[in-house]
Amino acid sequence: MPKKLLLLLPPLSASSTLRAPRARPAARPAMNAARTGYRVFSANSTAACTELAKRITERLGAELGKSVVYQETNGETRVEIKESVRGQDIFIIQTIPRDVNTAVMELLIMAYALKTACARNIIGVIPYFPYSKQSKMRKRGSIVCKLLASMLAKIPNYRNAVIVAKSPDAAKRAQSYAERLRLGLAVIHGEAQCTELDMDDGRHSPPMVKNATVHTGLELPLMMAKEKPPITVVGDVGGRIAIIVDDIIDDVESFVAAAEILKERGAYKIYVMATHGILSAEAPRLIEESSIDEVVVTNTVPHEVQKLQCPKIKTVDISLILSEAIRRIHNGESMAYLFRNITVDD
Repeated sequence: MPKKLLLLLPPLSASSTLRAPRARPAARPAMNAARTGYRVFSANSTAACTELAKRITERLGAELGKSVVYQETNGETRVEIKESVRGQDIFIIQTIPRDVNTAVMELLIMAYALKTACARNIIGVIPYFPYSKQSKMRKRGSIVCKLLASMLAKIPNYRNAVIVAKSPDAAKRAQSYAERLRLGLAVIHGEAQCTELDMDDGRHSPPMVKNATVHTGLELPLMMAKEKPPITVVGDVGGRIAIIVDDIIDDVESFVAAAEILKERGAYKIYVMATHGILSAEAPRLIEESSIDEVVVTNTVPHEVQKLQCPKIKTVDISLILSEAIRRIHNGESMAYLFRNITVDD
């Protein structure tokens, strides 16, 4: 699911067409990193940016986020996040040195690295916004600062996702999602191989027997066990966001196993989306310890206790669609129209 990327910028000149909103002053208690779940990072390793970031964190009573930003020998920027930022609000301090374009790429790459590390919100703190002088349309020109703002604010891209059916039986449902969202489709096929315990308790059929004598001189052929096909993924998930869809998520073992397979096949983000989140027994713990990045369910079934046990579980409110359905039934309007015309934004 897409993360927010916000920009915290200083007000520009009066002649500029791009203006920062004026914040209303409000008395707020001092923030605490452990309580509110936020981190502050420096987007480059220059002395000026690092010093500014350190001064900010000292005033906030927080620690500077651990990261490494450097240039490869070929001039490419590399960013490494050295700590967990899952579910946190991240503020990126970026000063703009003479090399403006390198600073922009540092900010973009760090924001992307934090997004893929499951940061909740990403806020760029840019005291001087580059290209702010190019904020007016000139003859045969362009508003470059608008382009830069769009680049910073539109890093998430759900078009890089693929809908996944965790079994062939779920392929029809997954296909309907893929068609409406115009995304690719992948299907997980096959089963895990039996363990010795499975064979002992009778789940290995037919039983393994060397021979069986019915009449003297008559020997039955060797009975071979059924071979289960190995687990395979039909469809390309490498470097993609994998979204497993289902109607109910209760026992999560199959979802966890599917996530492991998708991770092995190169999916870099794995989401599970289901209508009803029952999430019985050890489900929250198994989800938290798995390769699943997030589980999204609706509020048709209460699951607040499970959410307290597992921050990966998120809830979508469906009161809007249910209230519209009630209104349509009362007025004798088409219910089919309601479901046909749900947009991606809804």
